Amino acid sequence: MADDLSGFSMLELFRLEAESQTAVLSAGVLAIEELERSPETVESMMRAAHSLKGAARIVGLDPAVRVAHALEDVFVGAGKGTFRVKPEHADRILAGIDFLSAIAKSDDALSPASEWPSRAERLVDDLGTMVADQAAVQTQVPAPEPAKTPPGLPGGTSAADSVAAPATAAKPTDTPAPATRPAEQADRVVRVSADSLTRLVGLAGESLVETRQLRPFVDSLLQLRASEVDICDAIAALDEKLKAGDIAVPGTITAMLTTIRERSDAALAALTRHVEDFESFARRNEDLSNRLHHEVIVSRMRPLADGIRGFPRLVRDVARTLGKQVRFEVRGEQTGVDRDILDKLEAPLSHLIRNSLDHGIELPADRETAGKPPAGTIRLEARHRAGMLQITLTDDGRGIDVEHLRAKAVARGLVARQVADQLTELELLEFLFLPGFSTKDQVTEISGRGVGLDVVQSMVKNVGGSVRVATQTGRQTTFTLQLPITMSVIRALLVQIGGEPYAFPLTRIDQILFCPAASIRTVEGRQYFDRDGVSIGLVMAAQILETTGQPPADPMPVVVISDRGQQFGMIVDSFLGERDLEVRPLDPRLGKVPDVNSASLLENGDPVLIVDVEDLVRSIDNVLMGRRLSRVEFERMAEQARQRKRILVVDDSITVRELERQLLQARGFTVDVAVDGMDGWNAIRGTHYDLVVTDVDMPRMDGIGLVSLIKADPARRETPVVIVSYKDREEDRLRGLDAGANRYLTKSSFHDETFVDTIIDLIGEATA
Repeated sequence: MADDLSGFSMLELFRLEAESQTAVLSAGVLAIEELERSPETVESMMRAAHSLKGAARIVGLDPAVRVAHALEDVFVGAGKGTFRVKPEHADRILAGIDFLSAIAKSDDALSPASEWPSRAERLVDDLGTMVADQAAVQTQVPAPEPAKTPPGLPGGTSAADSVAAPATAAKPTDTPAPATRPAEQADRVVRVSADSLTRLVGLAGESLVETRQLRPFVDSLLQLRASEVDICDAIAALDEKLKAGDIAVPGTITAMLTTIRERSDAALAALTRHVEDFESFARRNEDLSNRLHHEVIVSRMRPLADGIRGFPRLVRDVARTLGKQVRFEVRGEQTGVDRDILDKLEAPLSHLIRNSLDHGIELPADRETAGKPPAGTIRLEARHRAGMLQITLTDDGRGIDVEHLRAKAVARGLVARQVADQLTELELLEFLFLPGFSTKDQVTEISGRGVGLDVVQSMVKNVGGSVRVATQTGRQTTFTLQLPITMSVIRALLVQIGGEPYAFPLTRIDQILFCPAASIRTVEGRQYFDRDGVSIGLVMAAQILETTGQPPADPMPVVVISDRGQQFGMIVDSFLGERDLEVRPLDPRLGKVPDVNSASLLENGDPVLIVDVEDLVRSIDNVLMGRRLSRVEFERMAEQARQRKRILVVDDSITVRELERQLLQARGFTVDVAVDGMDGWNAIRGTHYDLVVTDVDMPRMDGIGLVSLIKADPARRETPVVIVSYKDREEDRLRGLDAGANRYLTKSSFHDETFVDTIIDLIGEATA
């Protein structure tokens, strides 16, 4: 298959080549540092440097040509045995690799006035000096006697010097046997845009859905055939009675009945053949559509290794900065991952690795004191499990100090001491994912800013997955990411609610169970049941989704869901089984539909709504806390609500939310809060607010998007909006005001009366 290179400039192709080949070079250097050298490793590095040199020469990047040639000389010498690549050479070689990676990404790479030529000159001199220094040492030291035993055996070549052994790498430039070069036998590729692949996935999914609708049609034909059999049997029975003489009828009637029977039998035989043919046709087409859909999905897959190439280098550099010894292991690196998910995985996994390096792995001396080897281990593992992608990151470090975490949560004012003392380890670990939360007492370049784990959770939930953490004090910490294998198709549990099907993504379900009515207890008007010693609030799904439900069965089918430490059970009408559903986004003109994420089609063509678990948890919490009022209750309280002005505060930082809420409540305002723009928009659609206060940078929907929605809504465009942000740049201020915000303040306004004064200027005092 020929490569399709249309639309790619030569410099872009060089960038692609550099990305691939520098990854090979970096991996080889790290292997050498770990004394895991082999002739194959050095040869692959030599080929990579040679390929980069040729590619750079084609596009006219002379500085890159010179550095790549110098690296190639190093590896050629290593292959011939004239130069031994040792761990202490790693920094110099990596500097050359970093240069090649940087110049490939640079916009001024071809500019003669840039600094690239001088930087290349210094690197070439440094690499040349490195080789020359070793050559000088070798000429001064007498050559050792030839080994009497084969390399690798006692008395032979050591593991550290195995790369330089001429016997195993005498001719690195020879062409190896085809069996040792699987990369050369790999399928050639076609470069296809991501949008084209997305459209192909959509079309393949539609084809699969349409083909599955043939099955109900086959079933209806089988029912028609069964009816035809009954008719033929009745005619045959009547014919037999007439022939037996039980009923006297004219001969013409008998002849006519015989003809009807023959024609009915012939019609039944023809119908049977057609049903069998159509059933076979439907089965073949469904199989073909399934295979087509599978192949298109596979075409979107990339091995996990493509997205984690920089992690070994990241571990090496950060560990050296921290003075720690760390081994990085990867298992399942060829596990297929949807390219959209893979592109989003690098940042959160990088945060988790940095977190493990800084918080988890101890210093060598501390590890030895604890009876551990001086070098710690971070292991990244990926696999497909139960139709999902599971990624785990484990370190064998000190673990998480749960009691320290409890104290931090209390000190930050996130929970009262008496409540904190009752929290389980699982509940405490959820605090780690709150925005701005950190167990570090000092901010460093590595961590302490409290943004890492929040980024991880936001990314995972944006793609419909979940993340959890487990720890063993003094032994290890494990983060587990449960993700859909592809974003275009999800594995979901179908349930019936109010006579309609709904789909719950499997990644967001904690458990499904049947709860006997006798197990339910009522406390202060709310229903609970116990699971593994934990009390879980219980609600009717039909009540939350505002549909008409039927009386629950006994035992009741319950779906247990959770988000940010809140866990609830939803009573549904029935379980309908698991399905692979093609995800279809809702029409953007609908805006954010409460409690619903997207939609799909079932085999019979019926639509099914895919729920948004985060929204559901908030809706359940609102119902249980009495924040969602019935119409009667609303009318009863409407007059009271009009007497006090209501403000909505939207911010993803719990600290900022609480500060703003307290400042406004102290002035008599009624204040509701929302954790991001989407949560805020849902609140605004269901409640009248006199004013909205919002941050800018938030997950799911930012403040600018929220302001735009408010000002585009005829019923709400007159609602004043105040943006309060850490950003104080003029372009940020103009961006907020252009979106329709009435005021733009910085969070320094909390330190004086500016914030509250601005609110009062816009809507007056809290009571009219």
